[in-house]
Amino acid sequence: MKKGDMSINLIIVAAIALIILVILAVLLFTRVGGPLTNGTTCSGIGGQCIESSGNCNDDAGEGYILHPTASCSSGQKCCIKP
Repeated sequence: MKKGDMSINLIIVAAIALIILVILAVLLFTRVGGPLTNGTTCSGIGGQCIESSGNCNDDAGEGYILHPTASCSSGQKCCIKP
């Protein structure tokens, strides 16, 4: 085996390993728990989005309180059960 053959083989193996790592990362972040941003959404933390004019106890259910930072669609707020 020539010196040049070994470096080409090494590049091919490294490229295959990189492709496998990218595929594993995509599978990990899309199937296990959803994307990383899922944790900051209202549904990601187990809450319910209701209209901004609504009341958490009346619209989401007894014992729900307003979550100050979880995100919902425009014109909505997040209610969670503590």
